[in-house]
Amino acid sequence: MVKNKFEVTGMSCSACSAHVDKIVSELPGVKSVSVNLLKKTMTVVYDESLSDVTAIENTVNNAGFKAAFMGMTKLEGGKARAEGDSAKSEFSALKFRLIVSAIFGLPLFYLSMGHMYGWPLLEAFHGLPNSLIFVFTQFILLLPIIFVNFSFFENGLKSLFKGVPNMDSLIAIGSGAATLYGIYAIYKIGYGLGHGDTDVVKAFSMDIYFESAGMILLLITFGKFLEARAKGKTSEAISHLINLAPKTATVIREGKEEVIGVDSIIVGDILAIKAGDTVAVDGVVVEGASSVDESALTGESIPAEKVVGNRVLSASINKSGYIKVRAEKVGADTTLANIIRLVDEATASKAPIAKLADKVSGVFVPAVIVIAALTVLGWLIAGQSFEFALSMGIAVLVISCPCALGLATPTAIMVGTGKGASLGMLVKSAEALETAHKVDVAVFDKTGTLTVGHPVVTDIIALDGDSERLMRIAASLEKLSGHPLSEAITRAAEKENIKCAPVSDFEIIPGAGISGTINGVACTGGNSRMLEQKNIDAGKFKKIADDLAAKGRTTLYFTEGDRLIGVIAAADEVKPTAAGAVEKLRKLGVEVVLLTGDNSAAAASVGREVGITRIISEVLPQNKEEEIRKLQLAGKCVAMVGDGINDAPALAAADVGIAIGAGTDIAIESADIVLMRDDLFDVAGVLKLSRAVIKNIKQNLFWAFFYNIIGIPLAAGLFYVSFGLKLSPMFAAFAMSLSSVFVVSNALRLRRFKIV
Repeated sequence: MVKNKFEVTGMSCSACSAHVDKIVSELPGVKSVSVNLLKKTMTVVYDESLSDVTAIENTVNNAGFKAAFMGMTKLEGGKARAEGDSAKSEFSALKFRLIVSAIFGLPLFYLSMGHMYGWPLLEAFHGLPNSLIFVFTQFILLLPIIFVNFSFFENGLKSLFKGVPNMDSLIAIGSGAATLYGIYAIYKIGYGLGHGDTDVVKAFSMDIYFESAGMILLLITFGKFLEARAKGKTSEAISHLINLAPKTATVIREGKEEVIGVDSIIVGDILAIKAGDTVAVDGVVVEGASSVDESALTGESIPAEKVVGNRVLSASINKSGYIKVRAEKVGADTTLANIIRLVDEATASKAPIAKLADKVSGVFVPAVIVIAALTVLGWLIAGQSFEFALSMGIAVLVISCPCALGLATPTAIMVGTGKGASLGMLVKSAEALETAHKVDVAVFDKTGTLTVGHPVVTDIIALDGDSERLMRIAASLEKLSGHPLSEAITRAAEKENIKCAPVSDFEIIPGAGISGTINGVACTGGNSRMLEQKNIDAGKFKKIADDLAAKGRTTLYFTEGDRLIGVIAAADEVKPTAAGAVEKLRKLGVEVVLLTGDNSAAAASVGREVGITRIISEVLPQNKEEEIRKLQLAGKCVAMVGDGINDAPALAAADVGIAIGAGTDIAIESADIVLMRDDLFDVAGVLKLSRAVIKNIKQNLFWAFFYNIIGIPLAAGLFYVSFGLKLSPMFAAFAMSLSSVFVVSNALRLRRFKIV
């Protein structure tokens, strides 16, 4: 299977995108199709042995649209830039069309309405003898408007003749009917003037629809202009990410610094990063120290301190100091490039909730054309004039708005995923974003997720109260060991500026501990087995050690000579935000479960500390997935939060897999959502974002349906007999334009979303 992307032009509404989706889905070997009306793109997953790029392009082209192969999204931002350029080009074209339409449309409106409202007009436009001048001038003013907006007619009529009418078809029929009727009226006026039939001249000169045709095109172009401007803002997040990538970097080669393009950087290059520079690659600091601003990627406002051995990410900014970085990931493999890819794919995907709009769009436009025809026929049968019936029919065609239906979901998805990316929350697909709002159980892994992932010293208990002496002896011994607990003790000693003493005769005692000579005295450190081997009584420290073990802590005994001098306990420390994050989830109505392979005592200790009461412990990595399945069989929508390799199956099995950004690559690949920051509050944050996006989509869909349910009967004149309400084609065009603008503007409110 391959996954390729196409640009599809000529789509004007959800009826178009639904038709493109349908015809491509029917091709042999096509597994899935996602057509994005907002971005004018289509992503197709298919079997290359059964279909190819040419077949897909030809299928779309034969349907009256234009498909162009883009390939997979280029992570360097090339295609994303092309999409941005396309959006700018569309906006510029609409701006030109709007200006031309206004220059000729406003005088047309003034001229046609001047007699009705007593506005001052030239003498040449007054009186029956000048009727032909009056009407023909309107026709001349209309022609430039039709010319600059001819795409409505070209696309609309082409789609109509191919049997897949769209929004442009409605505009073309409505505006075209008004124009053709006006031309017919010119001939009738000419005939009346030539034959002295003043009644015909008077009747037709007052029932010209050139202004309706012109204002329909002007107002809809104005609406599309506003829509394009608003849509441009929906992609600001990804555009901002793309612009974060620097164009050049300083590389040290053969001992000299040289500035090169980022495309020329290769893995292993040493980059010089000065204060104020933007990091162009993912790499490791090999020299120097600095504070680096990673807020663009993680949303974390506080700069991170970087020293030799620390990793730095592309698009982060060196705030101070001078560091040298060895490039490990370049170009399409960098963190920034992967974020751009994830956001781009998410915005191009389709949420399940959009299927309703697709189904409606498939029959919407043909139904509107039928309703418009029945409206004209109905009013003629009711005894109204042809002009009245035509006006009603045109209003029905123009007010109908499948655009709003098509934009309701993708605009909210694009803004929502973009906002999430700016906060360090990467949602891989629209489906994951939708599913997340239904989560009612959040399952957390323990090690590295709720805890920091490595042991830290929690208790120092010295026999004579001299904890500094105890730590000096312990750190001196442990410094020579590579055990994780040893690292915890040496880190604690360094933090307290405790200097280590020289050690001789160092020995590792398998299963018991370590020993060595310090200042001529034999010293040891280890577990209770070590004390037994040296025949040393633990005394009161036995109960202390047992109490610490009950709290999930590992205790080490330390001796000097034949005397026990104290114990040091270490544990995998709970993250500072863990308890607050659990409480936040509980307030959202989400049950929290701890799922770990650790022993029950350690799991219970962490559970008590963070406020989790439901704990599933001593679960083998391969069985974590089974526990997720059990929750799902109980009717729960489950989110799994993890960071390690052993979490990957559970992340994949969960309804929503959430990987902590500090986790392994395999966990991140298995997850539906990636949290770039190591902040557990973001778990509740991404669920809140999902709920906000789905609420916004529902608001948009409600408006789109409600607008048409009210607007079409009103335009058809169902309220005319009872209430005298009649909708002019011009007002119908204005209402239609505003409906799309409303939907896009409502989606833009998501840019103000806040986690807290």
